[in-house]
Amino acid sequence: MNAPVKIAPWSGKIFSDGWRAAKGGTAPVVEPATGVALADIGLANAEDIDAAVKSAAKAQKAWAALTFDKRAEVVREAARLLRERSAEFVQWNTRECGSIQPKGEWEVGITYEQMIQAAGLAGLPNGAMYPSNVPGRTNLQRRVPVGVVGVIAPWNFPLFLAMRSVAPALALGNAVVLKPDTHSAVTGGALLAGLFEDAGLPSGVLHVLAGGPVAGDALVRHPGVDMISFTGSTAVGRQIGEYCGKALKKVTLELGGNNAIIVLPDADLDGAASCAAWGSFLHQGQICMTAGRHLVHRSVAEAYAAKLTERAKKLYVADPNAGPCHLGPLINGRQTERVHKIVSDTIAAGAQLLTGGTHAGNLYQPTVLLGVTPDMPAFASEIFGPVAPITVFDSDAEAVDLVNSSAYGLAAAIHTASLPRALAIADQIRTGMVHINDQPVNCEPQVPFGGMGASGTGGRFGGPASIDQFTQAQWISLTEKPAQYPF
Repeated sequence: MNAPVKIAPWSGKIFSDGWRAAKGGTAPVVEPATGVALADIGLANAEDIDAAVKSAAKAQKAWAALTFDKRAEVVREAARLLRERSAEFVQWNTRECGSIQPKGEWEVGITYEQMIQAAGLAGLPNGAMYPSNVPGRTNLQRRVPVGVVGVIAPWNFPLFLAMRSVAPALALGNAVVLKPDTHSAVTGGALLAGLFEDAGLPSGVLHVLAGGPVAGDALVRHPGVDMISFTGSTAVGRQIGEYCGKALKKVTLELGGNNAIIVLPDADLDGAASCAAWGSFLHQGQICMTAGRHLVHRSVAEAYAAKLTERAKKLYVADPNAGPCHLGPLINGRQTERVHKIVSDTIAAGAQLLTGGTHAGNLYQPTVLLGVTPDMPAFASEIFGPVAPITVFDSDAEAVDLVNSSAYGLAAAIHTASLPRALAIADQIRTGMVHINDQPVNCEPQVPFGGMGASGTGGRFGGPASIDQFTQAQWISLTEKPAQYPF
């Protein structure tokens, strides 16, 4: 692939009432596979955030006053432009975020679907009528925009995980201030802003300001921001949730996961190993839904481990910009060191390394560990790397206890020939999503998505659930003549 053009309207800038210089300075966009600086991005500071929020609050009123079809039209046009510019998004996703090309293509595709689905939300029924015990009164409840929505998006699926908040929020009449991660400020920020600018979104309705913790904190704490939609780590999510609770500010938190794949003795082991390899190694395991714990019945554990190891050894890890490969780099050196320490400490604690456990730069080999127990780091941690730790169990009840021993509750998968058995287990595990004879990395934009416990607040993205997230209920009662009261 050719290098992206460095001189662009967004180079070294933020998008806030047009492209302008950032008061927080600039930072290089570094390719994780090579360490090469690809371009510069603008970094917002608290002053930039303040100006953006005030502008968004002013623009939101006129945007919400437009008819729903006008708002939907802008979102659909942005979706059309995304599809038209797909190659540019894929190239930046590959170089900036370390995505292999098929992952980048998939992300563009599901983001397009998300945008079309979100545009349709604007025309859905937005209220209900309720009976009244007061003669002559009509009770209506309608959904109204929240106002200014602050979106803090991560780097691993930067386009989709930003747009699943941005698109429905805009379609439903809100203004948005988006803070993409600095590791994905082009793919999930500058290019996204360009879509809506060219689609005809009125100035001030969307602001895109990359930045670090200072910008994020300013966005969360700004009194003009009516809602925060955050996708990221549980540690940061707790801080955001604590502040928003004190400020009585609406918040949606989609956080980490330590997801389990359960393999019962009657499972199709070839199918389970295929699902497991995909679930653990896709995008180098840098997905909140990654299969991070493989819970396997003792009677099939060795056979399952052999099949998974065979698949892992066939995966090619390389710079995805240099040519086809199965896995690209981890996002940076700090994350590579963290993954390697978890693997090394788990081996030192007694686990058996079946394959992997090595890296060249940020290119980490897919790793399979056998004999992992609940007290080892690879079981307890959200690894966020291409690591498949296998833990043995002896009964369905023990498998359930192992799943629920984690504070996380995002996704799980169950492999068995008996659907009733799988459903019985699903009834007992505390996760927001369960996939039977599949793997936990699943997402369909029309289906509500979200976790429990340390994986989130119970909020959901997708389909009609997005209406609940990005609007508020308002009760209106109507009577033709004033009511008469005792005094």
